[in-house]
Amino acid sequence: RLVAFELIEKAVPRHGFKILDPAEPHAVIGEVTSGNLSPLLQKGIGMGYVVPAVAQPGSSILIDIRGKACPAVVVKPPFYKRIPGTP
Repeated sequence: RLVAFELIEKAVPRHGFKILDPAEPHAVIGEVTSGNLSPLLQKGIGMGYVVPAVAQPGSSILIDIRGKACPAVVVKPPFYKRIPGTP
């Protein structure tokens, strides 16, 4: 399933990085399809394919960024919701 996610720590997810299971950090459960640092949110955001068990918003996942498992949470898109009346 395709999911959107936000990193808890400040890091930048990239295409091709592995998505890991937090219960078993060496178990690959998906792959990042796109990711970047959001200048508006000041955090790493991305999208990726995961197994259905962790596809619900609020699920914890790990993103393998150059050998370091960075915690992330699955979120419901869009990442940013504009407040009515603001530019």
